[in-house]
Order: sequence, then structure tokens, then C-alpha cells
Amino acid sequence: MQAGADQQFDLEAYSANYTSHAKVNRLIFIANKTNSVPIQLEALRIAADELQHSYDTSRYSEVCRQIGGRLGPQYVIDSAKLAKKQLEAEQKHQALDNELNGYKTNLIKNSIRMCQTYMGDHAYNRGNLQDAFKCYVRTRDYCSTAKDITQMCLNVIKVAIELNNYTHVQNYVSKAESTPDVQKDSIISTKLKCAAGLAALKEKKYKAAARKFTDVSAELGSSYSDVMSVQDVALYGSLCSLASCDRQELKRTIIENFRYREVLSTTPEVRDLVYDFYSSKYAACLSTLDRLKPFFNLDIHLSTHVNTLCSMVRNRALIQYSTPFTSVNLATMAPVFITDVSALEKELAKLIQDKQIQARIDSHAKVLHARHANLRSQTFQAALQAGDEYLQETHSLLLRSSLMRHDIFQRAQMPRGRGMQYPEHTMQMTGPG
Repeated sequence: MQAGADQQFDLEAYSANYTSHAKVNRLIFIANKTNSVPIQLEALRIAADELQHSYDTSRYSEVCRQIGGRLGPQYVIDSAKLAKKQLEAEQKHQALDNELNGYKTNLIKNSIRMCQTYMGDHAYNRGNLQDAFKCYVRTRDYCSTAKDITQMCLNVIKVAIELNNYTHVQNYVSKAESTPDVQKDSIISTKLKCAAGLAALKEKKYKAAARKFTDVSAELGSSYSDVMSVQDVALYGSLCSLASCDRQELKRTIIENFRYREVLSTTPEVRDLVYDFYSSKYAACLSTLDRLKPFFNLDIHLSTHVNTLCSMVRNRALIQYSTPFTSVNLATMAPVFITDVSALEKELAKLIQDKQIQARIDSHAKVLHARHANLRSQTFQAALQAGDEYLQETHSLLLRSSLMRHDIFQRAQMPRGRGMQYPEHTMQMTGPG
């Protein structure tokens, strides 16, 4: 990450899109990822301010230690305050536990579910993710309505994402989607698409991720801010689409998708990236991609995929550029892709080797020659195959006609006796004489 690019990053505006753990996790990730000390301290300061009001004392202490007194005395660990917070958290946990035991004694099903949920929320606020996960899962046995089930699933999904357990994310997304009437609640349905898209992204199933994210509408707003923002949906969906979709798919999933275009409008630079690619303005598209790449690397979910996705976008641009031509001069093509002829030749050779481009390179003349299929030969082969099939069908019809003319047929013999028997097939020939 270049320090110069860091200076343009508005952390206050960025972090305002998130709440709770999503906000803190992203800020700490940025602080650990960036090489810019001012950005690092700013991220840690905002994270500390957020954690100061929570029961997650261990994480607050960790952030203060990272700050190391560089932001003044207000960001130095106060042991007495931390001890008081921990005591309050423990007392609240004990009160909830006593309340839960009372409900279990009286077998009040809905109250048990609600209390388990409160205990999960409290454990989550303390940073005890495993305990929170267990509490949320336990509510499953006490859900009595479809709304209860979907809320349980969303709670489990939220914690599973933070635990990087995307098997559970997929399982509970499927469970929630199979709940009656869930599609009627557009916000819940949209949240499930976001979670499913994130799971696909983590598994490097970029086309599946693109389908999920581009099916999200701007109606999501800030309703899922404890997991992701609508700007994230625009970024993830666009990059995955550019990397995995051909021109027609891109047109269908983004360009003509009015619902997703509204999402895309929240990130103008990403929108320009998509439209430049679709309009074959590859120099502008790739320049924007290179400029935004440092910022993409600061995204907690996208960071490990940035190099792969950017490489896939570039390869798809090379393929899309060269496909319509019978021959392309590499000297003309190189400036379009912001590279030199030698580097471009290596890129194209790799694509040819991987059978993504059907072409050959004249290294002396520096020209790419397309290898178009021999349509005349293909037509001739298709005609021969059709003739063979017609001949075989004609022989079959003549044989059938001959058998019928000589009254030769196959008759099934009826079963004998009371028991069920399989019919015996006999060949019977009748005729004159």
C-alpha cells in the first residue's frame, strides 16, 4: 500500500457505513494492513472510541496497546475502568442465566428463545464469538414462527462470518431461504443474498458471488451495516462480474439491471470502471483499476482476492479486445493495455497456452493472428454425419416394413396361474402355408 494513496482515504466517512463488530474489525484490519502511520493511528482511534462503549474489554485493551500512547492519555488503558466494565458484564451474564433457568423451569418456550438470544447478544458484545454462536444455535429448538427461524439464522450467519466459518453461513442461508414467506420480506431476502455472495467470494466462486451480489437492490441501505454496506455490494458484485462474466452476461447482470445500477451509483468510481470496460475503453478501465487497487487491498473481505480478480479482469479485457479481429498489431494494442510489446506478447502467449484465445503470435512481425475455425470443413463434416444418420434411419424403417409385410412380430405371453409372473416373450411367425 502506497502512503500517497493512503492520504486520500477518508476513514471517518468509510467507517460511518458500518456498526458494531463490522466497524471495529474493518478499522483494525486497515490499521494492520496500511504502511501509513497517520492512517493507522486514525483507524485505531476510531476503533478505540467504538470499543470504549462496549463490553469487549480485551479488544479495547489490544487496540490501546497498539496505539502505545501516541494519541494522548485518553487512549491509555485504565485498569480500574476495565475491571468495572468486566464486573458489569459478568453480573449481566449471571442475571440472564438466572432468568433463563426460571423460564426453563416453567417451560415457557418463547421466553426461553428470547433469553437465549439476549445471552447470545451479550456474549457477542463481549467478543465471545463461540459462546454467542452456541447461544444463537440453541434458540433453534424454541422457534415457533417463520420470523423466529429467520432471525435465528441471521444471528448465526453474522457470527459465522466473523468466525470465518462459511460452511455454517451457507447452511443457515439455505435454512432461512427455505422458511415460508421469507421472500416476501425484501430486507431479509436481500441480507441472505449478501451473505451467500460473501460465502461464494470466500470460496473463490466469483461467478456465483457475482450472481448473488448483482441481485441485491439499494433497498438494503444501512440495514445490514453490522456485516456489510451497500457500497460493498457494489464493489464485490462489480469486480466479480468483470472477472467472470462475458460481455452479454455483463450487459444482463449490470448494464440492463436497473435495481443493481442503483446500488452501483453509491460508488461512482466503481461504476465508471464497469462502464469503461463494457464500452471497450480498456486504457481508462485498467488505469482506474490500478488506481483503486490499493484501496481494495484495505477491504477485510476482498483483500486476499484483489490480485486474482484484477488479473482476471485484465485477461478478460485482452480476450474481448482481440476476439473480433483476424490479426492485431501488438504495437497498436500495447498502449491500450498500458504496457510494452514484450510484456503484452508474454500475456497473450499465456492466454493462448491456456486456450483462452484461439490464435498464434508472429514474434518477428509482432502480430497476433486469430485461428478461426474452418467453417467449410465443419459444414462438410456435419453434412456427412447427417447423411450417415439418415441412412441408418432408412435401413431401420425398411427392416420394420419387411417384418410387418411377412407378418413377423413379437407377442408377450400372458402370465399363467394366480401368482404374479413376468411375461415370457416369444417370437411368433405366421404366414401362408
